[in-house]
Amino acid sequence: MRPYLQTRVTCQHPPGYHQSSFQQDWRIELTFSTPLVCIENVVATATISQNLDLNQIKTRFPKTRYEPKGFPGAIFKIDIPRTTTLIFSSGNIVCTGAKSEAYASTAINKLIEQLRSKDIKIKNNPRIKIQNVVTIVNLCGKILIEDAARLLPRSMYEPDQFPGLIHRQINPKTAMLLFASGKMICTGAKSSMQAFQAIRQIHSQLEEKKLISYN
Repeated sequence: MRPYLQTRVTCQHPPGYHQSSFQQDWRIELTFSTPLVCIENVVATATISQNLDLNQIKTRFPKTRYEPKGFPGAIFKIDIPRTTTLIFSSGNIVCTGAKSEAYASTAINKLIEQLRSKDIKIKNNPRIKIQNVVTIVNLCGKILIEDAARLLPRSMYEPDQFPGLIHRQINPKTAMLLFASGKMICTGAKSSMQAFQAIRQIHSQLEEKKLISYN
């Protein structure tokens, strides 16, 4: 496998990567055959262990969408970091759209601060858990997708149904969508570190089995 020679990472990075202060997005730019990786979405959940009056939240935050006949939760958007949070009367919260685990936590804490600022009583601080880190990857080469379907274990490829190969990894437990163009989507990771680990593993497998070409 070609070495991971140079890295420019922003905000958060796995061990061995070097952080650069001049980039402000969640993109990792790597040289040679090293993948280009972008964290696309982080899904986090939280609970505050108390019931919430969603009608009260809708009244005090008019931009909040709450239509209980269609969906049981209130949809609350935050501009910075740009995220969407779903608030349920049980006190459960789901945050989507964050570009990092840190941004997801910031968004949920910011939501709690805004609710408290309008005299909505929140007794406890949220208990936050990262549920899914979705990354988009460019492996900078062409994948021999039919050979990969045959040689990679736990893979499914039905081109008449879907153009990508679905590959499942055991450790870390993730699902990868591989395309002949060299593009890939990794989902199911519980942290960015797990996502990077899974990407490195599949990249190594593709190179060891000669299933990727850089010509």
